[in-house]
Amino acid sequence: QVEVVESGGGLVQAGGSLRLSCVASGNTFLIDIIDWYRQAPGKQREFVASVSRGGSTNYAASVKGRFTVSRDNTKNTVYLQMNGLTPEDTAVYYCHTKYVYPADVNHDLDAWGRGTLVTVSS
Repeated sequence: QVEVVESGGGLVQAGGSLRLSCVASGNTFLIDIIDWYRQAPGKQREFVASVSRGGSTNYAASVKGRFTVSRDNTKNTVYLQMNGLTPEDTAVYYCHTKYVYPADVNHDLDAWGRGTLVTVSS
């Protein structure tokens, strides 16, 4: 009973910026970490960044220093600010979280958004 929905993708020129949003709904009290992943054509899904409820962040080496993940718990929203975009950043970006119900802690559940496309032109 957790859903996440991404938005904010689009077409941008190399060197430009975009901000993606991920809104969580449902039993959001069950959520700790929210992650961003991306998948480019012909490539596997890869981790991009994550942020915990307490604000701890983690980044893939490929985006460190260019991307910033943040969180507004009052809005149940996570943001991914992407600066200095390159064509290599072109991908569908997905929001994700893993959670459990207290009564069934051994059953991990995943919530994935449908993705938002980021296209970076050269």
